[in-house]
Amino acid sequence: GGDAALAGADALEPFGEFDLLEEESAELGVGWPGPQAVSRRQVASPEGDLSALVWGEGPPEAVLLHGMALNAHTFDAVALALGRPLAALDLPGHGDSAWREDERYHPGALAPSVALAIESLAGQGTTLVGHSLGGLTAIEVARLSPGLVSALVLVDISPGLRPKGAAPVRSFLEGPQVFSSRQEILERALRFGYGRSRAALERGVWLNTTQRPDGTVVWRHHIGQLSASGDASPPISELWAPLEAFPGDVLLVWGEDGFLGEEVAEELCRRLPRASAVRVPGGHNVQESEPMRLAAILAGFLDRRR
Repeated sequence: GGDAALAGADALEPFGEFDLLEEESAELGVGWPGPQAVSRRQVASPEGDLSALVWGEGPPEAVLLHGMALNAHTFDAVALALGRPLAALDLPGHGDSAWREDERYHPGALAPSVALAIESLAGQGTTLVGHSLGGLTAIEVARLSPGLVSALVLVDISPGLRPKGAAPVRSFLEGPQVFSSRQEILERALRFGYGRSRAALERGVWLNTTQRPDGTVVWRHHIGQLSASGDASPPISELWAPLEAFPGDVLLVWGEDGFLGEEVAEELCRRLPRASAVRVPGGHNVQESEPMRLAAILAGFLDRRR
């Protein structure tokens, strides 16, 4: 805790993965549950082991799936604010999860191993909360393993996403992949408008990067290092059919400066009569810009389903 984060993202190198959570809970004004509140867990999969953060005691009330080029720590503030049993998964190729040899990271490719991990972490009838790529993957998981998923919360994502909506994130990811310091990444992320505070962004950059022996810094995900041939992903509009066939509750939480816009949120509610949509301030990474608000929305959603 203390003023560690004020010294810049590079000063965080000596800390352990969970060492700054107490500081984060103080910033948020929520009670610090103590270091025993969260632990790492590995789940075996044919495509390589997946890693998850398991919060609290007892079966997780929800499993959280992050967006492209992020990791499970993107939900730290939400988990601290919610204070309930949760599991946050590192998607394949992200965080502590294994990189896929086939370099395929579209929702259909990710869903089988993600479904295995959800089954292991939370069992049948789970609420999935998916941000961006994690939300699209959640739809595929629900199609693949119908009994596994009882409800879906989509965070700033819809099969109706217009390509222009994702342009700012794409241009951020298409930037440099090797940096002289974490501070260099931090300054670039600030220019792109990421983070609810400088301290929060410093923590996020630190938890999503690694320092190589030569002192340079690289991302802790596979996305930026894929071969130029790339992976021809199916259009996400193909996910309308499984989403419309999903029998459970669907909630869309979208940022007013995020990817979607009013017309996309309205389209989802029109196509899924049992769905509801909530607009919140801020950009695409709602869990980072508005964690308290997202936690309150999730608490209400989970309580209504008890």
